Amino acid sequence: MTVKYTDIDYSVFTDAARFVWDGYSPYNRSTYRYTPLLAWLLTPNIWLHTTFGKWLFVICDCIVGILITRILRAHGLGNRAIAAYTALWMLNPQVATISTRGSAESVVCAAVMASLYAIQCRKLVLGSALFGLAVHLKIYPIIYALPLLVALDSAKYEMSSRSQSKLFNAHRMTFFAVSAGTFMASTLLMYYIYGHEFVDETYLYHVTRKDHRHNYSMWFLPIYLEFQSTNSFVVGLLSFLPQVAVVATLGIAFGEDVYFSAFAQTFAFVAYNKVCTAQYFMWYICFLPVIWPFNKQRLIFKGAVLLCLWFGSQGLYLQQAYRLEFLGENTFMHLWLAGLAIFVANNWMLQQIVTNQHIVPLFTADNPLPKKHQKKSE
Repeated sequence: MTVKYTDIDYSVFTDAARFVWDGYSPYNRSTYRYTPLLAWLLTPNIWLHTTFGKWLFVICDCIVGILITRILRAHGLGNRAIAAYTALWMLNPQVATISTRGSAESVVCAAVMASLYAIQCRKLVLGSALFGLAVHLKIYPIIYALPLLVALDSAKYEMSSRSQSKLFNAHRMTFFAVSAGTFMASTLLMYYIYGHEFVDETYLYHVTRKDHRHNYSMWFLPIYLEFQSTNSFVVGLLSFLPQVAVVATLGIAFGEDVYFSAFAQTFAFVAYNKVCTAQYFMWYICFLPVIWPFNKQRLIFKGAVLLCLWFGSQGLYLQQAYRLEFLGENTFMHLWLAGLAIFVANNWMLQQIVTNQHIVPLFTADNPLPKKHQKKSE
């Protein structure tokens, strides 16, 4: 059986872009569940070349790589360490494969990383506007609002002992007003052009989404079995509550270190989500080069163990998926057990990372380097 390299999503993007180019709604293409802005961005697929979108996604990968180097340099790492950690993103075969197959996750990753870096540089208005844009592109970055609000404490932002910590301060109010304003402006524009269909397909669909196709989530089999039942709402709610609780707790507990908090939140968000595919991994991989230099576990040894567990649990699942898709065997129970293994493995990995992480405040004039990099940076 021949398997196409290009992701089916890319065909959906291109069809939606064609509808936009011809003056119609991108939602005339069934299964297009994204902001029309993405279809607008990909109209050169129609009038220039069909691979334009893939080049755009790869460029966004490179933008993320540039931002990673700047963030690490701001933390005081030496050039060799910066190159090694940036390679975790730039030379990551999974990142390259996902973007060149035609998934648009790198666009959101670039917007998120640019917003956090701008805020770190105290360009609060710019960073807040980029954050609002990122949330418009895909709703999940809204979870980063919690750690950002924690970090935007007056004393921490201004690095002054004279500043008093207030719940409602100028920095938090500016962030809320600009980010919410950017999100609302872009959303209202899309609503004005495409109506309620835009809200349904771009946002509400993902809240009420039920996917009966197998995926990495441990929830796929219960959803599959109850797909046509009235109990499906209960299953969806059961999957949503622990996800919200864990993500919110991580955002508040580690909010002072926004990059690490964002990584932990996203890792948990993906692990607990009722739908999980390989594209979602990019959401937290982009933070890994920024937070790992401040983890006590060395990249070559303990990091390799975590990596093997991460890939191994996925390999166990994919082996069962191959038997189902290519050999026609009934492996639904095995797939569910493999999904449970992935869930348990991800929770253990997150626990290992959290307990060994050195918290680095977002706004610190002189961030101390961990011992494993002090000699290299001298």
